Amino acid sequence: MTEPALLIKREGHITTLTMNRPEVKNALNMEMLCRLSDAFDEIDADNNVRCAILTGTGEDFCSGADLDKLVSRSLAGLPPEDEFEERIRNDYSIIFNGLLRNRTLKKPLIAAVEGYCVAGGTEILQGTDIRVAGEGSVFGLTEAKWSLYPQGGSVIRLRRQIPFTKAMEMLLTADMYPAEEALAFGLIGRIVSKGQALTVARELAAKVAANGPVAIQKIKEAIVATECLPEPDALELDFKIGQQVYATKDAREGPKAFKEKRTPRFTGL
Repeated sequence: MTEPALLIKREGHITTLTMNRPEVKNALNMEMLCRLSDAFDEIDADNNVRCAILTGTGEDFCSGADLDKLVSRSLAGLPPEDEFEERIRNDYSIIFNGLLRNRTLKKPLIAAVEGYCVAGGTEILQGTDIRVAGEGSVFGLTEAKWSLYPQGGSVIRLRRQIPFTKAMEMLLTADMYPAEEALAFGLIGRIVSKGQALTVARELAAKVAANGPVAIQKIKEAIVATECLPEPDALELDFKIGQQVYATKDAREGPKAFKEKRTPRFTGL
């Protein structure tokens, strides 16, 4: 039986999503995008999930869109090949949801990158919060090389995450960059030994999941909500969001556990 294009593993409060088309460096096809979109919805809806990891099967993270299956068929107007293609023909927003273009997860999302993380791979990477890359990983937005447009949000998002001139260089030259350079200009947060990205991502996820889940989600919410606001407006909204945390049972449990010298028992309430 053929494995799905996305593998989902739940361990405690952590869900790991593994893009699973290693024969094409985990290129994004209709099935993978549908499954990613559904999985992101499920993660946000599941109160038991406190942190998620996104990674790829085999030696690569994601090589971008499957130009034959995803792009060429759509441009040619061919009839749907399967249920996933039919879903996307009926609701094109599934593609953007799967790429994290038009949505932000409520829960923290950690990327564990090995090998190729290019085009759509680098686009979906920008929707993650913490980014760990193995030595030898490469990054890039190569769409312009094929006269395509990076519609996963990079034209808007990348210049907000890394220096303007480096974002322009990446987008306009369509070059690829080694992990060391991606770290230097801030696209990723750390480099680990080759093959260890997922191990380190799991360690980070465990730390995140052990913290107060409401506090974690509200911190992320505030960062996203205040990104483009003037500082006085941002601080006002920041205060309102923070006050929601202090109204929870977990905000009482944390200091109590500290006083009693024990591990907090957070419930997300």
